Amino acid sequence: MFTAMLRSFVRKGSLCVIDPSGCRHTVGDGSPPEATLRVTSWSSDYRLALNPPLMLGKAYMDGALIVEAGSLYAFLDVLASNYGTSGRSRWVELLGWLRAGLKQTNPIARSRKNVAHHYDLSSELYGVFLDEDRQYSCAYFMSPDDSLETAQENKKRHIAAKLCLDRPGLTVLDIGSGWGGLSLYLADTFGADVTGITLSSEQLAHSRERAERSSARSRLRFELKDYRELEGRFDRIVSVGMFEHVGKRNYPEFFARIRALLADDGVALLHSIGYADTPAPINPFIGRYIFPGADLPALSEVFTAVEGSRLWVSDVEILRLHYAETLRHWRARFTARRSEVRALYDERFCRMWEFYLVLCEIGFRRRTNMVFQMQISPSLYAVPITRDYMVDAERRLQAISELHGVGQEN
Repeated sequence: MFTAMLRSFVRKGSLCVIDPSGCRHTVGDGSPPEATLRVTSWSSDYRLALNPPLMLGKAYMDGALIVEAGSLYAFLDVLASNYGTSGRSRWVELLGWLRAGLKQTNPIARSRKNVAHHYDLSSELYGVFLDEDRQYSCAYFMSPDDSLETAQENKKRHIAAKLCLDRPGLTVLDIGSGWGGLSLYLADTFGADVTGITLSSEQLAHSRERAERSSARSRLRFELKDYRELEGRFDRIVSVGMFEHVGKRNYPEFFARIRALLADDGVALLHSIGYADTPAPINPFIGRYIFPGADLPALSEVFTAVEGSRLWVSDVEILRLHYAETLRHWRARFTARRSEVRALYDERFCRMWEFYLVLCEIGFRRRTNMVFQMQISPSLYAVPITRDYMVDAERRLQAISELHGVGQEN
C-alpha cells in the first residue's frame, strides 16, 4: 500500500522500497535524487499509506522505516519535489483538507506545557547545534560564505535597524526572549531598557545568568510570563520565533495585546515562520512530536488579525532561503555531534530530531515555508516614509561589529 501511494504522485526522482517480504519496488523516473527505503512490517506499511504526513516521521523515528541507501534528505526531497504535481495522491490531499479547518488555541496553561515540551530539554542539546549566542531562529545570510555565528549577528542587526532605536533609554519588550541573546544585544548596543519574557524555565535561568555577567545588567530583566499577563507600555516591542506558538485562534488577541502594550508612537517588529500560499495546518509530525500547539500563519491570516487592532503595518519583508541555510548549518552540527545527543537521550530521539531538521529544511527549499518580518505601529508617523533608514542603520552597525571583530570568522 505504501508503494502504491508513492507511485500515485512521484514522477521524478528515484525511490526503491523494500517491503517486509524483501521484495524491491521502484518508484519514479530513475533520475536523482535517489534513496532506498526498507519498511520493516506490514502494519507499518499500512500506517504509512493511511496517514503519510504523520507516519513518515513516526516510522523513521521508531525504526520502522529505514533509509538503507541514499539519505533521509534525498528521500524527503523526492517527496517534496513531487508534491505539487497533478498526479499527487488524492488521499494525501484529503488529509490536508481535513486538517485545514483545525485552528490551534493555546490558553496560558497549555502554552506553558507546550513550551516546556521543547524548550526545557537539556541545555546541552541546544549547545550541540546552535551558535554561541543560542539564536534559535532564522539567521540572515548576507553572503553564502557567512558562518552561522556571522549570520545570526546579521539577523540581530537587521532586526535592530527596523526598531528605530535612535536614542538610549527606550523601553523594549522582547516577547519570547529565548536564551536572552537579542535582549542583551539591544541593551548593550543601544542603551535600551529591555524586558524579556519566556515560558521556559531553562531559558529563563540561562538568560538571567547571562544578564548578571553583562555590563548592561541594570537595564535587563527576564521574567517567566505569558504576553497576556503583562501590563505597562513600551517604546518598542520585538518578537522573534514566538508567533508560531500563539495559535491561529489567538491572533486577534495577540495583536490587541501588542496595541495595548505599545506606546502611541511606538514600533514593533514581528519575526515569524509562515506560509507563502494559502492557510494550512502545521505538519502533523512537527505538531505532535516537536512543537505541540504550534501553528504557522499565511500572511492573509496575519493581515486579517492586524486589521482589527488599530495598528499600521509599516513594512513587511519576506526572507525566503535564509532559514533553509540556517537549518543546513544546524543539521550539519547536529550530525557531527550526534553521539553526544545519543548520550543525552537515545537513538530514537536522534532520529526524531534528524527528521525534524531535514523536514524543515526541505520545507523552505521545496515547499511554501518562508519567514516574514512585519513592522507595525499605532502611528502613521512613527517611522520614516522611505526604507533608507533601515539600510543606513544596518550598515553603521555592521561597520562597528567588523571593527570589533564580532561574528567574524576566526
